[in-house]
Amino acid sequence: QVQLVESGGGLVQAGGSLRLSCAASGRTFSTYAMAWFRQASGKEREFVAAISGSGGRTDYADSVKGRFTISRGSAKNTVYLQMNSLKPEDTAIFYCAASLHYRPNYYSRAAYDYWGQGTQVTVSS
Repeated sequence: QVQLVESGGGLVQAGGSLRLSCAASGRTFSTYAMAWFRQASGKEREFVAAISGSGGRTDYADSVKGRFTISRGSAKNTVYLQMNSLKPEDTAIFYCAASLHYRPNYYSRAAYDYWGQGTQVTVSS
């Protein structure tokens, strides 16, 4: 059974940092593209960052470029999102997602086959 489990969310002050983790199991995720999305209250779920199976390609939403970094663990079945210089507008539930391929529409929810349950990130001003 495929499972993606996020952790690392919490409450942080503006300007602070958090590192989210996503542990994948049930498949050989080392070849899967992985991504982070987020959904703020009352808003649509939006793309944050994606990484290829090899880790050689990454893409970011413009709103997080230069502040967030996506990476894979050495075993490739864990993905991280290092978030620095956090802003109140980053407050959201962050979701991990996995796709068999790094699809051209990597920024779209439709590109991903599996999803985690989400972890709450709250940034206070």
